[in-house]
Amino acid sequence: MALLAALTLGAPAFAGPGHDHGDAPPAASSNGPQRLPDGSVFLPKPAQRQLGVRTVRAESGQHPRSTELDGRVVMDPQSGGRVQALIAGRVEAGPRGLPEPGQAVRKGEVLAWVQPAAAPLERASQSAQLAELRAAQQLAEKRLARLRELSDTIPRKDIEAAESEASSARARAQAIGAGLTNRDPLVAPVSGVIASSAVVAGQVVDAREVIFEIVDPQRLRIEALAYDPALLADIAGASVAVGDARVPLRFIGAARSLREQALPLAFGSQTQAQADALATLAVGQPLRVQVHSKSTVQAIAVPQSAVMKNAANQAIVWVKTQPEHFAPRTVTVVPLDGVRVAVTSGLKAGERVATQGATLINQVR
Repeated sequence: MALLAALTLGAPAFAGPGHDHGDAPPAASSNGPQRLPDGSVFLPKPAQRQLGVRTVRAESGQHPRSTELDGRVVMDPQSGGRVQALIAGRVEAGPRGLPEPGQAVRKGEVLAWVQPAAAPLERASQSAQLAELRAAQQLAEKRLARLRELSDTIPRKDIEAAESEASSARARAQAIGAGLTNRDPLVAPVSGVIASSAVVAGQVVDAREVIFEIVDPQRLRIEALAYDPALLADIAGASVAVGDARVPLRFIGAARSLREQALPLAFGSQTQAQADALATLAVGQPLRVQVHSKSTVQAIAVPQSAVMKNAANQAIVWVKTQPEHFAPRTVTVVPLDGVRVAVTSGLKAGERVATQGATLINQVR
């Protein structure tokens, strides 16, 4: 019995079907994505296809130095405008009803009416003055009729004076009547689409209040604020990111007066394709403008999505060193065009950089 017990304790134990005692790592863990001790990531080919990992070969070249500025979308002053009320009153719908945002309008089209608002005493005074003028008009017309019947014995100058008096009374009565009944039309100053509408039917508005804004989506501009006046002498162009696309801009000009301690810079589109891309933006939308200088820098351009942050908050990119291995590279980047960044150090030309799926690679632990 003692010998049997000793043999039993000294024999190795084997796991039954479906069990693992941990003596060897499972095959799945060695073939799955994992972070290696040196900080690199092992990512098998099936996992790369599932995560949608894509790489590009880094190429060094001359790229313009860029400065990132805060900007916003503004309307072109030649093709956009505001509709304001000249007098205080009540808003009434136009021939096609009150225009809605996005509705196309033509230059000179009546968008709405403003019924003048007057105090009761003022309106009563105007009504009394109108009644007096109409009575004077009737008397002048009757006197003119009598003088014309006696034209053979009455001097011509008396008849002409009576005609002038009757015409004057008629014109003054028409002017006062128009002031009581006429409405002020709100006319579209340009052709375009309604960008904003600030009224509803029956709303009371004040004089000089903005009622509608009209813009031409094909002629939008980008306004950026430059805090360094020396930047104006070295501007070669600019670009903005609209979604995943880079839209080049042409420099129109710069203001010579400060606004919020900065100089406003105006940029516009160059081609119809660029105008169509800017047409997807909204007036007043904030964005980042990349202003390109005439001087260049030797760097490697990579998509902005390829740049990640490590645990030390340093900028890194993932380089494919082997078919299933990715290594992090600490890099120094500067803005380029809103879609790409320029890597000035930390990356060599010819290395393959992960551009899609880099975020998922960075999360492998």
